[in-house]
Amino acid sequence: MSYTYFPWRSPWAVTPLIWIITIAVTIAFFVFEFFVHVRKPHEPTIGESARWSAFYIGLALLFGVGIGVFSGWTYGGEYFAGYLTEKALSIDNLFVFLIIMTGFAVPKKYQQKVLMIGIVIALIMRGGFIAVGAALIENFSWIFYLFGALLLFLAYKQAFSHGDSDPANGKFMQFVRRILPVSEEYNGDKMTVRKDGKRFVTPMLLVIIAIGFIDLVFAVDSIPAIYGLTKEAYIVFTANAFALMGLRQLYFLIGGLLERLVYLAQGLAVILAFIGVKLVFHALHVNEVPFINGGEPLLWVPEIPIWFSLLFIAATVAVATWLSLRKTRNDAQKADRTTFDDEKVIHAPED
Repeated sequence: MSYTYFPWRSPWAVTPLIWIITIAVTIAFFVFEFFVHVRKPHEPTIGESARWSAFYIGLALLFGVGIGVFSGWTYGGEYFAGYLTEKALSIDNLFVFLIIMTGFAVPKKYQQKVLMIGIVIALIMRGGFIAVGAALIENFSWIFYLFGALLLFLAYKQAFSHGDSDPANGKFMQFVRRILPVSEEYNGDKMTVRKDGKRFVTPMLLVIIAIGFIDLVFAVDSIPAIYGLTKEAYIVFTANAFALMGLRQLYFLIGGLLERLVYLAQGLAVILAFIGVKLVFHALHVNEVPFINGGEPLLWVPEIPIWFSLLFIAATVAVATWLSLRKTRNDAQKADRTTFDDEKVIHAPED
């Protein structure tokens, strides 16, 4: 297959200029977000959140169509599968962000700033993981075995350990509190405050540290997951960037819905497990490990096509969302019936 026409068609053909323009535009979007929406503390309205969420999702879809039209729909399909996976994982990020915000009792009007900083930290960390992942894949084919095993392990944890801990009061945050002098009260959106001649950090800084730590944890499953769908570092970066753009608005738009997505963790576990199996299949197909088949590729092992990956991921997200909403609706109806029956007993006439 020729990569003559469009420079982003293979990772080694992406020119420094394309990377510089892409990163500069990404930074410009976040700078725009800060000065237009975040600099003045306020709680976004539903209308504002909906409009900007739709804008960023539309922009991401338009970019994917552009890749498909100009570079071929194999790459377009890889982008859309990667974007959908990263968006789903980012929504799981939002669920943990919600727990952190609640645990630290962050005032609503300051939550935008925390989210903005957290999203920028996430993009920087994922950028580092993308660079490392690209270098490993380029030089060590056995890394696919490691990524596949890691995703299968993370899928298990995602399915059975989701929500068991409180990130705001975990061991990491307890360690941070021991080494930093902490003020118990917020002082606007400031991160430090001086009291009696001594400098204290505010809970705002602790929230940002907690979110940064969570971002690091999520990057560990996010990047191997998308490298299971594409080996193009450019697609990996842009899918991640677009998944994170608009995440702040999505937080305020679906804040109430997050608590209703009770099967989101299980849905993501299925996606991670599927991509883990896909990576192992690919590793066997390009095998160079000497103790597996004498270091020769197992060409009979099937390669899962990208169109199937895209359909599987989309279907899993849709089914997990539908089952979640159905369960919460049924639970609410049962609770209403129980309340009604209790009221009938309380108000029943005595003989």
